Amino acid sequence: MAGILAWFWNERFWLPHNVTWADLKNTEEATFPQAEDLYLAFPLAFCIFMVRLIFERFVAKPCAIALNIQANGPQIAQPNAILEKVFTAITKHPDEKRLEGLSKQLDWDVRSIQRWFRQRRNQEKPSTLKRFCESMWRFSFYLYVFTYGVRFLKKTPWLWNTRHCWYNYPYQPLTPDLHYYYILELSFYWSLMFSQFTDIKRKDFGVMFLHHVVSILLITFSYVNNMARVGTLVLCLHDSADALLEAAKMANYAKFQKLCDLLFVMFAMVFITTRLGIFPLWVLNTTLFESWEIVGPYPSWWVFNLLLLLIQGLNCFWSYLIVKIACKAISKGKSGKWNPLHVSKDDRSDIESSSDEEDSEPPGKSPHTATTTNGTSGTNGYLLSGPCSMDD
Repeated sequence: MAGILAWFWNERFWLPHNVTWADLKNTEEATFPQAEDLYLAFPLAFCIFMVRLIFERFVAKPCAIALNIQANGPQIAQPNAILEKVFTAITKHPDEKRLEGLSKQLDWDVRSIQRWFRQRRNQEKPSTLKRFCESMWRFSFYLYVFTYGVRFLKKTPWLWNTRHCWYNYPYQPLTPDLHYYYILELSFYWSLMFSQFTDIKRKDFGVMFLHHVVSILLITFSYVNNMARVGTLVLCLHDSADALLEAAKMANYAKFQKLCDLLFVMFAMVFITTRLGIFPLWVLNTTLFESWEIVGPYPSWWVFNLLLLLIQGLNCFWSYLIVKIACKAISKGKSGKWNPLHVSKDDRSDIESSSDEEDSEPPGKSPHTATTTNGTSGTNGYLLSGPCSMDD
């Protein structure tokens, strides 16, 4: 084990040339990031998860009830052993051939079997109340951490001149505010890593899982080799749009349509501006070029920048989804008013409607292409599963 640890913490990988771990030991004059500090993130992640449960139960739920958001789930499908076996063991979306076979076997008409499968699929979807509580928790945390990040960074020289991220690197002391900011963000992402398996399942689960992994690696790497200054810029920049995203979700669940549309537009503008404009021109510029000029490359420098480029790739992917939703909403709005809520189920990146497939859907219309009409699926194309900032 000692040999493995010595190999993993090889100074030639983690630190610039002629710098050793001994040079970055804490002294009476200065404190530097230490790898063992990161262990604190695990108990804090558990604490954050417990705070979330308390918040959702005693704060978010009463707010939802005050807004007349109901906890009632969708209509329950009548018990049927044959259809249940098909649903659980074979398919949740039977084709026409299977529907006809089931119709003959049960002596039901095809329409009734289609309705049963719609109702059974909707049974597995969370209630609007649960979705509202989850969004309110995330909104509250994102708003707090972004506000804290802005208040902290506005007092730092590297916000105004990114070259200060690399002056005297890596001998940059760790301040209590920076340490708190980093550990809080890392703890939150660890809590997301675990809670996403119990949270509302979304279509882009795999992409979000990758995003959380990359975010944790970035925060860990940048803390261990003391790239924390530029790391705070990445964190704050990626936190800027998340509160708007969750606020738009809450407005959608509360059926405040105009507010939801406005918040979606604001979110899209902030997201695309920060992720496709400011991030590459400001942050990637300093990590790739200014750091090369002032410090020079070394092995972990390459890994750090590759992870940042991967984050930028995810940013491009999510920006594409936002633009796609906006274009579809505009095209649908040509015959009426602008409404980013009216997007097809196939474009949504998570399941947010309490009844995505209405029983009133006309005969012959496939449930796979049915659009939501109950006012609870607002801006679901991207908005309701958007990314966490370096995220996430």
